[in-house]
Amino acid sequence: MAKKKDLDMMSSSAKVKLGASDIIVRGIGYFVTTLYSLACIFPFLVILGSSFSSESYLNLHGVQLIPGEFSTEAYHAVVKSGLIWRSYIVTILITVTGTVIGLSLIAMTGYALQRKDFPFRNGISFYIYFTSLFSAGLAPYYLIMTQVYKLKDSYLAILLPLLMSPWLVILMKNFVKSIPHEITESGKIDGAGDMKIFTALILPMLKPALATIGLFLALGYWNEWYQSSLFLSSRVDVKPLQYMLYETVNKTDALKNTVAGQYVVITDIPSNTVKMATAMLATGPIVLLYPFVQKYFISGITVGAVKG
Repeated sequence: MAKKKDLDMMSSSAKVKLGASDIIVRGIGYFVTTLYSLACIFPFLVILGSSFSSESYLNLHGVQLIPGEFSTEAYHAVVKSGLIWRSYIVTILITVTGTVIGLSLIAMTGYALQRKDFPFRNGISFYIYFTSLFSAGLAPYYLIMTQVYKLKDSYLAILLPLLMSPWLVILMKNFVKSIPHEITESGKIDGAGDMKIFTALILPMLKPALATIGLFLALGYWNEWYQSSLFLSSRVDVKPLQYMLYETVNKTDALKNTVAGQYVVITDIPSNTVKMATAMLATGPIVLLYPFVQKYFISGITVGAVKG
């Protein structure tokens, strides 16, 4: 009983008593955060509700949070060819491969650039930073990718450009700086090589950074459509998901404009609802990834951003 009383006294004394001003500030913070969260999720719910509305109802009443006339015609129009499932497979393979390879390269680069015994680390760091400020332009980039590297109509044209970015390398480098250098020195004393030190000692401590940067890489690959529009022509049967959905929306609009004035009820052709359905099909899976990395995400961003 005495021990229990002591523990209760210690826990009660450890609690910080909040004043009236602290309660007001916290209340305002919770209120603003709640409003911001609702403002972020509300458009997503509106798109979800509108995607299950009929085209005629959507044209008459506009977007709706709750479907007025429930219809799955838009989803049928998107998935009826079966091409979307092959695009899903291609996009998942590109996303997983690019994220794994990109994380490995970025982690090794960030670790090497913060090592004080690594020669030319300042020059290489400046070169990486310099590339984020200046670009040669679209025309030289396209010529190099197609004429020099011969990546026209190749999935490598999508995979390779997104493997690394200067910002992610700098973020990883700053995070590695938070790891004491004595850990590396202790590994050297035990006779471990650089790769052994990196994989056995440093890499396990980089989980927050790996989760954060991995999420950015995965989002970049999943939402990628611009590289596909540049380098994948009609000879490529299966396009990545985002570009395939982009083509679907364009073809639907083109069909709607073509049949205009030909005694066809245009409102029966799903156009706006197809856009809503494609948005849901494109964003749904990647949204499910965030809860798995949420606990690492905030710490990875904070530590990586504070270090100079």
